[in-house]
Amino acid sequence: MQLTDLIPAQFRRLAVGLLAACLFGAGWLANGWRLGEQLAKQGRALEEQIAQRDLLHANTLDEIARASYAQLRTEQDKRLQLELQLQKSSATRHKESVDAKTVADRLRDRLATTELRLSVLVDSASGGALCAVPARAAAGGVVHGTARAELDAAHAQRIVGITDDGDQGLIALKACQDYAQKVSAYR
Repeated sequence: MQLTDLIPAQFRRLAVGLLAACLFGAGWLANGWRLGEQLAKQGRALEEQIAQRDLLHANTLDEIARASYAQLRTEQDKRLQLELQLQKSSATRHKESVDAKTVADRLRDRLATTELRLSVLVDSASGGALCAVPARAAAGGVVHGTARAELDAAHAQRIVGITDDGDQGLIALKACQDYAQKVSAYR
Protein backbone atom coordinates (compact mmCIF):
# COMPACT_ATOMS: atom_id res chain seq x y z
CA MET A 1 0.00 0.00 0.00
CA GLN A 2 1.10 3.46 -0.69
CA LEU A 3 0.91 6.55 1.35
CA THR A 4 -1.50 8.12 -1.08
CA ASP A 5 -3.93 5.27 -0.54
CA LEU A 6 -4.06 6.01 3.18
CA ILE A 7 -5.02 9.67 2.69
CA PRO A 8 -8.58 10.19 1.62
CA ALA A 9 -9.13 11.79 -1.78
CA GLN A 10 -10.60 14.96 -0.43
CA PHE A 11 -7.53 15.53 1.74
CA ARG A 12 -5.35 14.80 -1.25
CA ARG A 13 -7.17 17.45 -3.22
CA LEU A 14 -6.83 19.84 -0.32
CA ALA A 15 -3.13 19.03 -0.05
CA VAL A 16 -2.64 19.52 -3.77
CA GLY A 17 -4.55 22.84 -3.56
CA LEU A 18 -2.44 23.94 -0.61
CA LEU A 19 0.72 22.90 -2.40
CA ALA A 20 -0.42 24.78 -5.52
CA ALA A 21 -1.30 27.82 -3.40
CA CYS A 22 2.13 27.70 -1.74
CA LEU A 23 3.84 27.40 -5.09
CA PHE A 24 1.69 30.22 -6.47
CA GLY A 25 2.48 32.36 -3.38
CA ALA A 26 6.18 31.59 -3.68
CA GLY A 27 6.05 32.57 -7.34
CA TRP A 28 4.17 35.70 -6.39
CA LEU A 29 6.83 36.56 -3.80
CA ALA A 30 9.65 35.88 -6.25
CA ASN A 31 7.90 38.01 -8.86
CA GLY A 32 7.47 40.77 -6.26
CA TRP A 33 11.14 40.67 -5.39
CA ARG A 34 12.08 40.90 -9.07
CA LEU A 35 9.63 43.74 -9.54
CA GLY A 36 11.09 45.47 -6.46
CA GLU A 37 14.59 45.14 -7.88
CA GLN A 38 13.40 46.55 -11.22
CA LEU A 39 11.72 49.47 -9.46
CA ALA A 40 14.88 50.07 -7.43
CA LYS A 41 16.98 50.08 -10.63
CA GLN A 42 14.52 52.45 -12.29
CA GLY A 43 14.60 54.66 -9.19
CA ARG A 44 18.41 54.79 -9.25
CA ALA A 45 18.38 55.53 -12.98
CA LEU A 46 15.83 58.26 -12.44
CA GLU A 47 17.90 59.73 -9.58
CA GLU A 48 20.97 59.72 -11.85
CA GLN A 49 18.98 61.46 -14.60
CA ILE A 50 17.74 64.04 -12.11
CA ALA A 51 21.27 64.56 -10.78
CA GLN A 52 22.58 65.00 -14.34
CA ARG A 53 19.74 67.37 -15.17
CA ASP A 54 20.38 69.34 -11.98
CA LEU A 55 24.10 69.50 -12.80
CA LEU A 56 23.32 70.66 -16.33
CA HIS A 57 20.82 73.17 -14.96
CA ALA A 58 23.37 74.43 -12.42
CA ASN A 59 26.02 74.78 -15.13
CA THR A 60 23.59 76.66 -17.36
CA LEU A 61 22.64 78.98 -14.49
CA ASP A 62 26.31 79.50 -13.73
CA GLU A 63 27.02 80.44 -17.35
CA ILE A 64 24.06 82.82 -17.36
CA ALA A 65 25.26 84.38 -14.11
CA ARG A 66 28.79 84.83 -15.50
CA ALA A 67 27.44 86.41 -18.68
CA SER A 68 25.14 88.69 -16.68
CA TYR A 69 28.00 89.72 -14.40
CA ALA A 70 30.22 90.47 -17.40
CA GLN A 71 27.48 92.59 -18.97
CA LEU A 72 26.82 94.35 -15.68
CA ARG A 73 30.53 95.06 -15.24
CA THR A 74 30.72 96.47 -18.78
CA GLU A 75 27.73 98.72 -18.13
CA GLN A 76 29.19 99.85 -14.80
CA ASP A 77 32.50 100.69 -16.50
CA LYS A 78 30.67 102.67 -19.20
CA ARG A 79 28.66 104.51 -16.57
CA LEU A 80 31.77 105.29 -14.52
CA GLN A 81 33.46 106.61 -17.67
CA LEU A 82 30.41 108.80 -18.36
CA GLU A 83 30.36 110.09 -14.79
CA LEU A 84 34.06 110.99 -15.04
CA GLN A 85 33.47 112.79 -18.34
CA LEU A 86 30.51 114.69 -16.88
CA GLN A 87 32.51 115.60 -13.79
CA LYS A 88 35.39 116.89 -15.93
CA SER A 89 32.95 118.81 -18.13
CA SER A 90 31.24 120.28 -15.06
CA ALA A 91 34.58 121.39 -13.64
CA THR A 92 35.49 123.02 -16.97
CA ARG A 93 32.15 124.86 -17.16
CA HIS A 94 32.48 125.98 -13.54
CA LYS A 95 35.95 127.38 -14.25
CA GLU A 96 34.61 129.19 -17.33
CA SER A 97 31.77 130.63 -15.25
CA VAL A 98 34.10 131.79 -12.47
CA ASP A 99 36.51 133.30 -15.00
CA ALA A 100 33.69 135.17 -16.77
CA LYS A 101 32.40 136.42 -13.41
CA THR A 102 35.90 137.57 -12.44
CA VAL A 103 36.31 139.48 -15.72
CA ALA A 104 32.91 141.15 -15.25
CA ASP A 105 33.73 142.07 -11.63
CA ARG A 106 37.08 143.58 -12.68
CA LEU A 107 35.34 145.53 -15.42
CA ARG A 108 32.77 146.82 -12.90
CA ASP A 109 35.56 147.83 -10.52
CA ARG A 110 37.42 149.68 -13.26
CA LEU A 111 34.21 151.44 -14.24
CA ALA A 112 33.46 152.36 -10.61
CA THR A 113 36.91 153.87 -10.09
CA THR A 114 36.63 155.75 -13.40
CA GLU A 115 39.80 154.03 -14.55
CA LEU A 116 37.74 152.93 -17.51
CA ARG A 117 34.92 154.74 -19.23
CA LEU A 118 32.51 153.23 -21.70
CA SER A 119 31.61 155.19 -24.77
CA VAL A 120 29.44 154.57 -27.79
CA LEU A 121 29.71 155.67 -31.38
CA VAL A 122 27.24 158.36 -32.29
CA ASP A 123 25.60 158.07 -35.70
CA SER A 124 25.93 161.44 -37.37
CA ALA A 125 23.10 160.65 -39.78
CA SER A 126 20.54 160.33 -36.99
CA GLY A 127 21.15 163.79 -35.67
CA GLY A 128 23.87 162.95 -33.22
CA ALA A 129 26.05 165.62 -34.79
CA LEU A 130 23.70 168.29 -33.50
CA CYS A 131 24.77 167.47 -29.92
CA ALA A 132 28.22 168.83 -30.59
CA VAL A 133 30.09 165.92 -28.99
CA PRO A 134 33.74 166.29 -29.89
CA ALA A 135 35.44 163.42 -31.66
CA ARG A 136 38.34 162.19 -29.55
CA ALA A 137 40.90 159.68 -30.52
CA ALA A 138 42.47 157.97 -27.54
CA ALA A 139 46.11 157.00 -27.67
CA GLY A 140 45.22 153.29 -27.82
CA GLY A 141 41.90 153.73 -29.62
CA VAL A 142 41.05 151.98 -32.84
CA VAL A 143 38.44 154.35 -34.23
CA HIS A 144 39.67 157.83 -35.12
CA GLY A 145 37.62 160.81 -36.12
CA THR A 146 34.12 159.53 -35.31
CA ALA A 147 31.85 161.08 -32.77
CA ARG A 148 31.65 159.18 -29.46
CA ALA A 149 29.59 159.73 -26.33
CA GLU A 150 30.65 158.54 -22.88
CA LEU A 151 28.10 156.57 -20.87
CA ASP A 152 27.17 157.38 -17.32
CA ALA A 153 28.90 155.02 -14.85
CA ALA A 154 25.57 153.61 -13.59
CA HIS A 155 24.47 152.79 -17.15
CA ALA A 156 27.85 151.22 -17.84
CA GLN A 157 27.47 149.07 -14.70
CA ARG A 158 24.05 147.87 -15.88
CA ILE A 159 25.42 147.05 -19.33
CA VAL A 160 28.25 145.04 -17.78
CA GLY A 161 25.69 143.23 -15.59
CA ILE A 162 23.59 142.38 -18.64
CA THR A 163 26.61 141.07 -20.56
CA ASP A 164 27.71 139.08 -17.50
CA ASP A 165 24.25 137.50 -17.24
CA GLY A 166 24.41 136.71 -20.96
CA ASP A 167 27.85 135.14 -20.58
CA GLN A 168 26.64 133.04 -17.64
CA GLY A 169 23.60 131.96 -19.66
CA LEU A 170 25.76 130.94 -22.62
CA ILE A 171 28.06 128.95 -20.33
CA ALA A 172 25.05 127.20 -18.76
CA LEU A 173 23.60 126.47 -22.21
CA LYS A 174 26.92 125.02 -23.34
CA ALA A 175 27.04 122.87 -20.19
CA CYS A 176 23.49 121.58 -20.83
CA GLN A 177 24.27 120.78 -24.45
CA ASP A 178 27.48 119.00 -23.46
CA TYR A 179 25.60 116.99 -20.81
CA ALA A 180 22.81 116.03 -23.22
CA GLN A 181 25.31 115.01 -25.89
CA LYS A 182 27.33 112.81 -23.52
CA VAL A 183 24.28 111.18 -21.91
CA SER A 184 22.62 110.46 -25.27
CA ALA A 185 25.87 108.95 -26.57
CA TYR A 186 25.95 106.66 -23.49
CA ARG A 187 22.65 105.03 -24.39
